[in-house]
Amino acid sequence: MSSTVNLDEWVPRTRLGRMVLEGEITSIDEIFRLGRPIREWQIVDFLLPNLKDEVVDINVVQKVSDAGRKRRFKATVVVGNEDGYVGVGESKSREIGPAIRNAILDAKINITAVKRGCGSWECGCGGPHSVPFRVEGKQGSVVITLYPAPKGLGLVAGDIAKTVLRLAGIKDVWSKTLGDTRTTHNFAKATYNALKQTYQLAHPDDWTRA
Repeated sequence: MSSTVNLDEWVPRTRLGRMVLEGEITSIDEIFRLGRPIREWQIVDFLLPNLKDEVVDINVVQKVSDAGRKRRFKATVVVGNEDGYVGVGESKSREIGPAIRNAILDAKINITAVKRGCGSWECGCGGPHSVPFRVEGKQGSVVITLYPAPKGLGLVAGDIAKTVLRLAGIKDVWSKTLGDTRTTHNFAKATYNALKQTYQLAHPDDWTRA
């Protein structure tokens, strides 16, 4: 269901989009190093064409007004390339299809780079299979802490967190969660926020793509 860029139709609305389309920026890592916000999903499709997406939650939201009950669908979607990039998006619509499609686009705009490594003292293999150090993410009442784990352990986390971690390219991790993890969007976003810390807290000299 992912959207892909049609170069004949894409007319960039931002300076960053024009730089990408004109070849001045050829890697999404350049955008992250510059600290530029991504406001067009086409930029992500152009630079990361092999993103996968998974719907992790669809809820029915009802609102009562003078005209009666209005029902809308709320979708939460995770996108990632299983190799160091992941995003989480959410959207509402009166129909399921548009809600999912718009959530995918929202997730692409929120894409983040994830620094991977082998931060576990039990392993020391040096491979990019886990998080490089302890990180914590929060969203609403949910708090998740991710710890480096030895190779082969797998993802010791809840199902929603596993989806986010897997699409980010994390294969082994310990985790601890607090709060209402039944709130799917908050759980997914808290995991995403924790993974963002791997990039934001890393020293520039330590940043190497796996």
